[in-house]
Amino acid sequence: MKVLIDIPDAKAPSLLEVLQHISYVKTKSLTDNKALLMSEIREAVEEMKLIRSGKKKARNVEECLDEL
Repeated sequence: MKVLIDIPDAKAPSLLEVLQHISYVKTKSLTDNKALLMSEIREAVEEMKLIRSGKKKARNVEECLDEL
């Protein structure tokens, strides 16, 4: 299982030290850009789920292209 944890920079070293002493846990730091990208993708997936369930209305292609 993979878990993404958002913690303040000042607290990160102590938590990472604890996690590194657990043999079955692997840690990998993300850059701010990658974390932002993952967050935006997660939001897009949630929006698609709402659209597919009918709880949100999809925009037409022309509106999307006009934004660009």
